[in-house]
Amino acid sequence: MGRRQTAVERTRERIVAASFELHASIGPSRTTIRAIAERAGVQRHTVYAHFPDIESLYEACTVHGIRSTAMPEPGGWRSIDDPNHRLRHGLAEMFAWYRANERMLGNVLFDVDPNTQVPTSPDAFDLRMGALLDALLDGLTIEPDGSPTEPDGSPTEPDRPPILEAVVAHALDFTTWRSLVRGGLTDDQVVTVLMGLVGHTRERRDRADRPRHATGEVAQGPARQALRAET
Repeated sequence: MGRRQTAVERTRERIVAASFELHASIGPSRTTIRAIAERAGVQRHTVYAHFPDIESLYEACTVHGIRSTAMPEPGGWRSIDDPNHRLRHGLAEMFAWYRANERMLGNVLFDVDPNTQVPTSPDAFDLRMGALLDALLDGLTIEPDGSPTEPDGSPTEPDRPPILEAVVAHALDFTTWRSLVRGGLTDDQVVTVLMGLVGHTRERRDRADRPRHATGEVAQGPARQALRAET
């Protein structure tokens, strides 16, 4: 790479870094091209030369943010064979990342510029979250109903219905973590509560569908059960 090309790449990196820093601190809707240019030490036309539209700048910022904040990667999670251990490890790692980047995530995810066109395809953050969710779901199943064998004698395959995917996605979501910690829970307690929720969802349906109040037991949600078990 020649000197000129190297200089061009460094200028582009400064623009992306400046844009991300502004998005993280004041939000995308308050970030102007003028502010980005001033922070990067370039002229406005230089910003436009590298990023002719706001969508390409946002995409570059997203990739930069994932890399610079060391967002968890699915490969490390998949190296954990036991799905329960993987889920606990993944949630704990994700919540630590949420805590370290709470202000940035609050600004970037929710301070949306109303003049920006809604993306029609997932961005780099969405793709990473999808890959992390897939890593957590791998091997997680709901035990089959009734007999452990099919009529022909073959083992009944474990089931992973949409409800399980929805619950694990809810557990992994930033807003779930933020709501619970703002409610007074620690990160460890949030992990415990959500592990209980996923575990409850994975129970055999014949047990899960049996109403506990019919036996005189006071019905309790999985979150309360998990916290009581912890104490």
